[in-house]
Amino acid sequence: MTQVWIFWISPLLLTVTGAALAQSGLQHQPDMGVMLGEFETAIAGTEFRLDFGAMQDEASARPSAAPAADAAELAKKLSNPIASLISVPFQFNFDRGFGPDDDGERYTLNIQPVIPISLNEQWNVISRTIVPITHQDDLFPGAGDQTGLGDIVQSLFFSPKEPTSGGLIWGAGPVFLIPSATDDLLGSEKFGIGPTVVLLKQEKGWTYGALANHIWSVAGDGDRADVNATFLQPFLSYTTRDAWTFALNTESTYDWEAEEWSVPINAVVSKLVTLGDQPIQFFAGVRYWADSPDTGPEGFGFRAGFTLLFSTN
Repeated sequence: MTQVWIFWISPLLLTVTGAALAQSGLQHQPDMGVMLGEFETAIAGTEFRLDFGAMQDEASARPSAAPAADAAELAKKLSNPIASLISVPFQFNFDRGFGPDDDGERYTLNIQPVIPISLNEQWNVISRTIVPITHQDDLFPGAGDQTGLGDIVQSLFFSPKEPTSGGLIWGAGPVFLIPSATDDLLGSEKFGIGPTVVLLKQEKGWTYGALANHIWSVAGDGDRADVNATFLQPFLSYTTRDAWTFALNTESTYDWEAEEWSVPINAVVSKLVTLGDQPIQFFAGVRYWADSPDTGPEGFGFRAGFTLLFSTN
């Protein structure tokens, strides 16, 4: 059985800062000869020390809540496709039911680095890349099995650094289909280009919006079918205070040449944790093919993986 091994290590240390509390003491003046004055001064000093100790206890309790809040904020940012955050998801998908006999299977590892680039004080450009590594077998009679790299999809979103006055986050730009497949059956052998756009809103733990693009082939093998496809990805997610995220989306594609829909519905649960200094989000879920071509995937599949997070500073 063919196996694909990927070695990708890119460590990045995050800086953890702390705060120190300074203590000050009270001194009695040597010319205070009245006992009552000395007694009152001692009482005042005792009260000061007790109050300061309470402040120390309160301050020492704060750091325990801060990491949880930071983790929840990072998890919420991951629900935003164009967040100003470097992330590298490794997303594994399993789909089945291919071919006329419904016995074909496909295993796909999508490596999807997201890198924001600051243009000026108002604008970012966010690079989103999808690099698929696939193993598939029996997609149609006599096809055998194939393993290798598929076609890369590269998107560039120009996005304001701040949401609109109504809280909307948006980005738009070009998308490119790069014919990088290492096997004829793993790609289209076409170079394509088109527009892409994303619009979303985040409030009270909720993230909802949609991402869309359309790609037309403009060059490539003349014997292969043209690419003329629309991709639609509405999404909804909720992130809890302890960095759990529950997400629902579709990744629908309409092929205008074949006039066919492919509609997988994904339900995924994620958890953000920190291993050493490295924040990582683990995720897993199921997918159901609500619609697909006659020889396409059917029924249930699954998705799992992890996302590495890095600071932009």
